Amino acid sequence: MPDAATQPARLSDELEQWLNDEVSEKTLGGLVEAFGEKSFAILFVLLLGVPALPVPTGGATHVFEVIAVLVALQVIAGRRAVWLPERWRGLSLGGDRQQRFLASLMRFIRRLERFARPRFGFVFGHRMSDVVFGLLVIGGTVAAFLAPPFTGLDTLPALGVVLVSLGVLFEDALVACAGALLLAVGALLEVVLGTAAVHGVQSLL
Repeated sequence: MPDAATQPARLSDELEQWLNDEVSEKTLGGLVEAFGEKSFAILFVLLLGVPALPVPTGGATHVFEVIAVLVALQVIAGRRAVWLPERWRGLSLGGDRQQRFLASLMRFIRRLERFARPRFGFVFGHRMSDVVFGLLVIGGTVAAFLAPPFTGLDTLPALGVVLVSLGVLFEDALVACAGALLLAVGALLEVVLGTAAVHGVQSLL
């Protein structure tokens, strides 16, 4: 059994260390600089974590979803460093509301870390797997973006993106697959309920 000192740091510990570091800038740009290539998946967790909350957002998270799509396109293109416009790089993660959200997100990550472990890690880190990752993020993000305001239908596809991204960070294919399944169910639910709503309106006309 490997000594605790030699085990790789857990994601939650790395994030907590960065959040508590008084020197590091608590912005999206600061996160990108601190985590390098990992910041792709971490950004997806942060950006889609808000619409993944089980509360209606009323479209307030659309800017996060636009940023997520831009970053996912960079994953598909094979970039090794995240590029963000200066305006978006300066988005703060240090406010009281952001801190409460991050605290909730950290609790979720810590719970998932109890069960996650490297499984089928050979599927990660390849050009094709990066493309699939980027496409899944775009699919789930677009589904969350298109969900009617105040319906809560953005929750499942957004949570699916969060789980896929955490699966990539943990190198746990089972977590990633669970996220992809949840993403697909959420998108399908939107289509089914949307179609039913359209037919209901048409029947009244």
